[in-house]
Order: sequence, then C-alpha cells, then structure tokens
Amino acid sequence: MPTPSHPPETLAVLSPPVAAYVEATNTFDLEKLLALFADDALVNDQLRDYWGKPAIRQWATRDIVAQSLTMEVTTVIEHYGNFIVTANVRGKFDMTGLPDPLVYAFYFTPYGDRIVQLIILRNRYDV
Repeated sequence: MPTPSHPPETLAVLSPPVAAYVEATNTFDLEKLLALFADDALVNDQLRDYWGKPAIRQWATRDIVAQSLTMEVTTVIEHYGNFIVTANVRGKFDMTGLPDPLVYAFYFTPYGDRIVQLIILRNRYDV
C-alpha cells in the first residue's frame, strides 16, 4: 500500500517572478506573462513541452487567456530555490468529470528575475 507523502509545513513567500506570474494569469495579461519567462524557458503543461517564448506564447494564448484561467493560490513551498505553488484553478473550460475544486501544482524554477522552467500537473488525491 503506498504511503502518502507530505510537504514541509511551511508557507513560503512567492518570489517576484512567481508572484507576477499569478497576477498576470489572473488578469489575462499575455505580454506581462511572456515577459516573465527566459527566452529559452520550458513550460510543461500536463506532460506537453513548450520550449521558448514563441511556443509559450501559443500555449498561454490558448490555455490561459482564451480560457480565462484563474489561479487561487492555496499553498506555496520554497524548496532549494524552486517554488511549488498549489492552486485552485477555474476558467471557461468544460469541468465535466473534473473534481471541484480543480487543484493544480505549479513547479517554478526561477533564475534571477525570470522563470526558466514551469511544470504544471493536476494533483490527484484519489490514488
């Protein structure tokens, strides 16, 4: 039987680029969002890779702005310079068959004032 793991019991403060990402996402500000990423950054959203700003622009236009995606941050963990942000996500997408709240984990790797990697996965509590 698998044993559940538990994150540290701390609530970290978001780094400036991560805080700006949440704000840009919640205001659907595509240009502000793109400015946060390094030119050669990687976004992996649900096991799909988007390398570099042109691909990230297409992803953000389609999956954030067009869907009016919003994030309600519930947990922030700083782990060796990376930030794990758990958020309830809402938008104009079909929620049929999805849990409510819909919880995603955003794994940010900041470097200076830019995001160099973002991995987004849906958290599952039923396994």
